[in-house]
Amino acid sequence: MEYDEKRCDDIQICYIGGGSQGWAWKLMSDLYLEEAISGTIRLYDIDMEAARANEAIGNRLFAYEGAKSKWNFITASSLAEGLTGADFVIISILPAGFEEMRSDVHEPEAYGIWQSVGDTVGPGGIFRALRTIPMYEVIASAVKTYCPKAWVINYTNPMSVCTGALYRIFPGIKAFGCCHEVFGAQRLLLMAIREELGIEEDDRHKLRTNVAGINHFTWITEASYQKMDLFPIYARFVEKHYKEGICDKVTDFHFMSQNKVKFDLFRRYGVIAAAGDRHLAEFVPEYLKNPETVETWGYALTPVDYRIDNKRELNEKSRAYASGEMPIPIEPSGEEGVAQMKALLGLGEIVTNVNLPNKGQLEAPHEIVVETNALFSRDSVKPVMAGALPDSVKLLMGRHMQNQEMILKAALERDTQLAFGAFLNDPITARLNLKQAKELFSRMFENTRQYLPDYESIR
Repeated sequence: MEYDEKRCDDIQICYIGGGSQGWAWKLMSDLYLEEAISGTIRLYDIDMEAARANEAIGNRLFAYEGAKSKWNFITASSLAEGLTGADFVIISILPAGFEEMRSDVHEPEAYGIWQSVGDTVGPGGIFRALRTIPMYEVIASAVKTYCPKAWVINYTNPMSVCTGALYRIFPGIKAFGCCHEVFGAQRLLLMAIREELGIEEDDRHKLRTNVAGINHFTWITEASYQKMDLFPIYARFVEKHYKEGICDKVTDFHFMSQNKVKFDLFRRYGVIAAAGDRHLAEFVPEYLKNPETVETWGYALTPVDYRIDNKRELNEKSRAYASGEMPIPIEPSGEEGVAQMKALLGLGEIVTNVNLPNKGQLEAPHEIVVETNALFSRDSVKPVMAGALPDSVKLLMGRHMQNQEMILKAALERDTQLAFGAFLNDPITARLNLKQAKELFSRMFENTRQYLPDYESIR
């Protein structure tokens, strides 16, 4: 790596899940627009064809006139090849396939259980975790062997337990989890500023927000703009819009949200729920009783069939981008991965929300992964002390924190009975009696057994 005070060249990045058609394309675009860092990205994916397509897309993109940096994309044939010598490791993988995801999301519907996402909590989140954590054991061990000093950036859900698994396997790892859900709450605060004060501000980085919680159940406990307390302003904004809701940006219907869940939680607890309604509802399932309830609260269920259709469209785009039939779009993603890497390289500082093991930054069990702000500087990520949440919110979160610890332990020890205990303890499945819970757990277990070879069936 070549370094001076203004730029770094020859940065080595290993991208695990390098065939990604979401995060990887966003990263390419952000790097194209960033002049301070250049280097090589080694793409590793069990789907080698997808990784090779991204190799072609990335190298085509950086051949465009106007690229502000130079990046070379290479497909790695093994995890060891991808990781050796890496300065940064990015992980964005899909654990298993769409049939397993279909089981996660839709199998519980036969028991009257609905999930809007199914990747963090609830029966879907639990089985996704059981499949994913063994993969993270392999990744953490490989990082320890081939690039122990690298910074590891995790984008895969369930965020908290995946990031926790990295630390359980390699305690010395330098890893953090990134999620953009808080950004949506910050955009709502900007809307409140415009509507209530007439101030046209569109840069969320000019806000100061204190973030506290666990991933996808995160809260803003303080918010200011130019030293102005935004809570009274946001409260007036909520009172105007909580009945009908309001969108902070135009989005696909399947990811649509009117923010009515977020507003209702603010009216109940006095702090700003900082994740999207589709995620929040899975932590507080009274908002998720059935499709009619979902419609009332103004957000959407995301069916797996939609994701399958969307994947076909992305495959076609990938082919067209790689072959040159279509120009590769270039636009800032709004994500902060590149800014984080720059800060870790000593090219400035940034404060942003990330997921890290709890070292006292939040009133919560130590070692559980929590989401708070952190200061990024050269080779350093220091969590910011987040202070206390209201007791009523801590009570809501406590059950989920306990479950995340149980799920992580169950996955690491391949303990099916402990996993079933977490399944029973989740608020979404609380409506089931024991017989129904065993039936559903067993059905979901069999549906994903291919990825659970070391687990015994439930007794």
